[in-house]
Amino acid sequence: MANFEPLTSVLFVVPGDPEQKTGGYRYVQRVVAGLRNNGVDAVVAGLCGSFPVPDRVAEATMNSMLANLADDSVVVLDGLAMGGLPDVVGNHASRLRVVSLVHHALADETGLTQELQDWLFRVERRALSKVAGVITTSAHTAQRLNDYSVPATAIRVVEPGADTIAGIGAETRPSKARGRTIHLLCVAHLSPRKAQHHLVDALSDLRDYSWHCTLAGSLDRDEHYAHELRGIIVSLGLEHRISLAGELDDTELASAYRKADVFVLPSVYEGYGMVIDEAIAAGLPVITTDGGALSTTGLRPGVRQYPAGDVAELRACLEDWLSDPVALGEAATQARQASCSLRSWQSTAVAFQRALEALLPPPDPTTFDSGWLALREPADHRARNKRLLSEVLAWAEQDYCHPRALSGRHALPLLVVDLGTGTGSNARYLVPTMTVPQCWVLLDQDEHLLDLARESLEYLDVPLETHACHLSASRLAGQIPDGTRLVTASALIDLMSEDWLEALSIAAARHNAGVFIVLSYAGDFELSPADQDDHWIRKTVNEHQHNDKGTGAALGPSATNYLKQQLELRDYQVSVAASPWHLAPGQGALQGALLEGWRDAVMQQSPGERQRAERWFGLRLKQADEQRLSIRVEHEDLFARPARKGVA
Repeated sequence: MANFEPLTSVLFVVPGDPEQKTGGYRYVQRVVAGLRNNGVDAVVAGLCGSFPVPDRVAEATMNSMLANLADDSVVVLDGLAMGGLPDVVGNHASRLRVVSLVHHALADETGLTQELQDWLFRVERRALSKVAGVITTSAHTAQRLNDYSVPATAIRVVEPGADTIAGIGAETRPSKARGRTIHLLCVAHLSPRKAQHHLVDALSDLRDYSWHCTLAGSLDRDEHYAHELRGIIVSLGLEHRISLAGELDDTELASAYRKADVFVLPSVYEGYGMVIDEAIAAGLPVITTDGGALSTTGLRPGVRQYPAGDVAELRACLEDWLSDPVALGEAATQARQASCSLRSWQSTAVAFQRALEALLPPPDPTTFDSGWLALREPADHRARNKRLLSEVLAWAEQDYCHPRALSGRHALPLLVVDLGTGTGSNARYLVPTMTVPQCWVLLDQDEHLLDLARESLEYLDVPLETHACHLSASRLAGQIPDGTRLVTASALIDLMSEDWLEALSIAAARHNAGVFIVLSYAGDFELSPADQDDHWIRKTVNEHQHNDKGTGAALGPSATNYLKQQLELRDYQVSVAASPWHLAPGQGALQGALLEGWRDAVMQQSPGERQRAERWFGLRLKQADEQRLSIRVEHEDLFARPARKGVA
């Protein structure tokens, strides 16, 4: 959704019941409510099955849900739901516009075996490579995703809001009288990562002080841990001083915040730590760790931190405030002051919408009808510049034979990557023309066109793979495999932006690969017989060429020259040659389809000139139908050879 195309609808997909009360689920609930307030049709759907290690039910429900969505639907997949299902996500990502919402990496959960941790890392990295972008809730998590090979340009950080605790605000909190029982509150589902056992352990040595602790959070998400924790509390004789309140609804949670004096979060790792913001919003001083994102999100007035997992330090923090009402009061004052600077959930929703609009490509107008591609293929093949093609073939022979042949080693087939494959026209032309052993990787966002390409290329008997993917600038480098020797495309780059072409040149240079780009529109066409409005039509079509085609403002006729400059900056030797279409009067079907495309462009670009345009197109279509029209369309082919030692 480049250039911030307005978002109109979005589906959030989460594992299990969407109404769960954990931080991640409440984040989605509040963002959805805010998007609806902004006029976006936002919906949340829950998946059946087990997560993050999915069972067959989880896989089936995810696949069914995505399969039933209309093409180009905007989908936000919760990381907990999608991380273990990379193949299911990949099967639908080319048809849908998918972004992942990652609170923290799955492999960073506490208590995992090394084997499970390694597996989660591998599958989540694969899953993240399938989506158009990632939204995280903290800069810490965004940084962590570098380890998952997610480009920084494909990540947006949208931190949570904190204005949702049912009317509880810092300004309504009464001051604490000396000598009364101090009420401690911890809000988090019971789990080893949240480490409530550390808090129980710390409090067991502070019995001489007057306190009561409420542990609010689901007892069901990790029943084994909840059972063990209850046993620890009983064995220490603290069952009358530590309450396991279970999961609270909004009214109960508001009451818990209202009664509390200190908020404690002993978690060893957080992707953000939303409850810290909520506690500050309620005017509560906070004791928490420096685990994960808390190392930065916890750095604020009214918050006291200790090293994650250090029970002795937690005990010291608690004792300082339990024993010193003045210090506790000062911390509470700081928390109330800090509450004034917290982000609202409505602001978070606005930021989330902008992040989606920035990350997602629009429904891609560069996806072409297979009929149009079949119609233009003969003209494309005739138009290719034969002199430039001979340079490519000579370079390919040299690249294949040198230096491996000189070393006596068997040379690998030349790996060719075709961008924007469509139905495979480029490969159909080049495979039989190139005399060296070769294998191909075909990339396109349209799975149907790739299926047609695969079927139509079987007779050529060369190894080939097809991959359905969004060819975005931020993802391009990762989509071109190691070992690539030639990157090629046909009738593509005039639809692309400066950023995209720069990314292409960087990716090609990283592989030291040749670049062969053909049939890029050059900005000129002539029709015979001539008409008084030919110049105006050509000018308007060229203006439309610069509109956003899904990667930013397209370069149109300037694309070839811009790519040439980018490649020359990276020490490529670049040749450009003309490859015009010559459409004779007998090619009425192709002429008519071309004219219809121009008419759509002119009507979009100059809607106020409809009558003028209709006259021109009516005349030209009639001439094409009567076989009285000739059309010449200028294109350009480009070949860039890398400056590589030993290869001319």
